[in-house]
Amino acid sequence: MLEGFVPFPEEFARRYRERGYWQDRSLAQEFDAVFEKFATRTALIDGDREYAYADVDRQSDNLALNLLALGLKPLDRVLPVLPNVAEFVILYFALQKLGCIPIAALVTHRYAELSQFTKLSQAHCCVYPEQSGDFRFGPIVQRVQAENPCLQLRLVLGQAGPGEHSLRELIEAKPVLTAAALHEVPIDPMDPCIFQLSGGTTGIPKLIPRTNNDYAYNSKVAAEVTGVDGDSVLLLVLPIAHNLPLACPGIQGFMFKGAKVVLHSNTRPAEMFALIQKHRVTHIKVVPALLIRLINDPTIANFDLSSVRQIQSGGQRMQPEVRLRTRELFRNAFVQENFGMSEGLIMFVRPDDPEEVQLETCGRPVCADDEVKLIDDDGREVAPGETGELACRGPYTLRGYYGVPEYNARQFTPDGFYRSGDLMRQHPSGNYIVEGRKKDLINRGGEKISAEEVENLILMHTAVVNVACVPMPDPAMGEKMCAFVILKPGRTLTLAELVAFLQTQEIARFKMPERLEIVNDFPISTFGKVSKKALGEAIAAKLAAAAQRA
Repeated sequence: MLEGFVPFPEEFARRYRERGYWQDRSLAQEFDAVFEKFATRTALIDGDREYAYADVDRQSDNLALNLLALGLKPLDRVLPVLPNVAEFVILYFALQKLGCIPIAALVTHRYAELSQFTKLSQAHCCVYPEQSGDFRFGPIVQRVQAENPCLQLRLVLGQAGPGEHSLRELIEAKPVLTAAALHEVPIDPMDPCIFQLSGGTTGIPKLIPRTNNDYAYNSKVAAEVTGVDGDSVLLLVLPIAHNLPLACPGIQGFMFKGAKVVLHSNTRPAEMFALIQKHRVTHIKVVPALLIRLINDPTIANFDLSSVRQIQSGGQRMQPEVRLRTRELFRNAFVQENFGMSEGLIMFVRPDDPEEVQLETCGRPVCADDEVKLIDDDGREVAPGETGELACRGPYTLRGYYGVPEYNARQFTPDGFYRSGDLMRQHPSGNYIVEGRKKDLINRGGEKISAEEVENLILMHTAVVNVACVPMPDPAMGEKMCAFVILKPGRTLTLAELVAFLQTQEIARFKMPERLEIVNDFPISTFGKVSKKALGEAIAAKLAAAAQRA
């Protein structure tokens, strides 16, 4: 067993097996059957490239054997930093065949994040594109490798330079090892098959271990609840390694059904509409910010979108008027809101829910053995209808973050319920309504940003005495970050100067503050702490007043 991994208690593992949630097969074994059953069907479309299920199987076999020859072995951690391309999918299945653990990084991550992930996971290998826009990954990955002796292999999607291996060549090259070598790789279904990433409220992200057993079930049950069948076609534009696009039901869930996945690397509405029309897409995954862009794009009337049956929205709460407008434009589609977490629990609104329930709630859990409690600060369950912190456990919810026992002691109850930090109340229908969160996170269009991480960087600026980053309302993104800053006497600071400084700290661009408020002091709560609630209310009122004047 991997040191630092918290397994499911045996009594719960036994229950989940007996009730059929867990099949005690590795993801590689699960998909062996899928690749054989649907061999001739189209699995992936990436631009002009089309892959049958047999192609994905053959190419991932090839890559796995070549990676095995390079020294990768079960439980090695691998850091893929790739966009929405077929090579990600081939790499993902190759790593599953080796029992390696991919870390769900994003192509928008930069040196600060990649260095953290490598150090936390002790990653053995990093896989990255030669270039993303005008940004070149090679130099920063080389720096990360120099600082972390664990990082032995660098694979590049593009032209390989010194010390790098070409990912495409490893996919295509004839292996030295025979196919039988993969059947000898030992993989325990109770071991992690991926590390998803938490929002990291402490400023340092946490690694979320998802096991072979629980991740397979996660995707299968999500596919059932979202109406996926063999004729379904998914358009995937959200970042491919995120939990929603990968597994809820995502690539895994659609492939379990023998369905088709169309990959695209940007969210330009006209390009998405063209792909929907061309491939007769039935399912799309969005965050509300993206859906707002789609329904307000003037080109929407130029395309046939009648094939879309389901629009799955997650990441942040959707306003009822957005759902109603979407129904007018996607006339055959059910707009299915969901609440989910990379840590496990997922909730979906159902098509047979009454209208007011669909408009007001984020759904209910997908499994009968998803145990949910709403608790107060002392861990006591709140009265029905009252707001409390969501605590949960179940057959696909983690029992501990990787390698942080002290943090786990705070985040999990003694009986194994995960304290999510999300504030909810239960609707009379049994569905749930999100009311906010206890965690110090900004939810920018579904990307969770740790306020503390950005605050710690801003405090390094020579003009800054203190800082508090809070969410401010935004009609498109839901929330954006506002930095309240106290300056040293005689110093000045503009938003442009602050962003330029943060760019030198090499963090992802989506983490940058988008408004700066200079203040003389911070409001203090009754507990003697900075009242971020008061700051959030102040900036919301200021924005509302400005909008009213306009």
